[in-house]
Amino acid sequence: MNYRLLIQYDGTRYDGWQRQGNTEKTIQGKIEEVLKRMTGQETELFGAGRTDAGVHALGQVANFHWQEERSPEEILRYLNEYLPEDIGIRKVEKAGDRFHSRLNAKGKCYRYRIQTGSVKNVFERRQIYPFGAALDLKAMERAGELLKGKRDFRGYSSLKRSKKSTVRELQEIRFREKDGEIWIDYYGDGFLYNMVRILTGTLIEVGSHQRTAESVRDALISGDRQDAGFTAPARGLTLVEVYF
Repeated sequence: MNYRLLIQYDGTRYDGWQRQGNTEKTIQGKIEEVLKRMTGQETELFGAGRTDAGVHALGQVANFHWQEERSPEEILRYLNEYLPEDIGIRKVEKAGDRFHSRLNAKGKCYRYRIQTGSVKNVFERRQIYPFGAALDLKAMERAGELLKGKRDFRGYSSLKRSKKSTVRELQEIRFREKDGEIWIDYYGDGFLYNMVRILTGTLIEVGSHQRTAESVRDALISGDRQDAGFTAPARGLTLVEVYF
């Protein structure tokens, strides 16, 4: 039986989604531990996206296979009872045998939140980058238009070398100001390592007039990481939704 999970988590104290041999502090690892406790069998969880250390999720999707059948309601209750408070399961449902969270994903939406006002958001501070200064939103929107489309985003990635394609389609970048913050939503068919954080750092430099809106094309043309902006901190980034 194949089960599909909809997951949310605060990634602040974790070393990312993916299980790693040198740390027990991963989202995947914590969920797999509880699933094993429930049935006594080893369970491998397949996630739709490998969020980095400190990155959060509202709508991460994952799936796993069990030989024995349990009701989605039972799995949901058990996971939410025994998982840490900063990991929550929003939904459990049965999926088709061939469903795979990563291989079947058609796109993702990531959100980056930037504090531009002087008043702190105390209760959501872990999900916000405290930039603490005004940004030129119109300039950022102009730059965003130049980044959209199907392009080689190698220059907007921290990948050292890769034999895989670095071409991705950035379908939409949406900006909005809200209560002393700027929210940037990125919609794309996939994202390279640190791509959203580098795009955000570049847009922040545009908004603070450290570079022109037109300069965002430099890294697209050269493929050189040095032509893009700084890597914005992980804390402001959230995986909002995965599309299938």
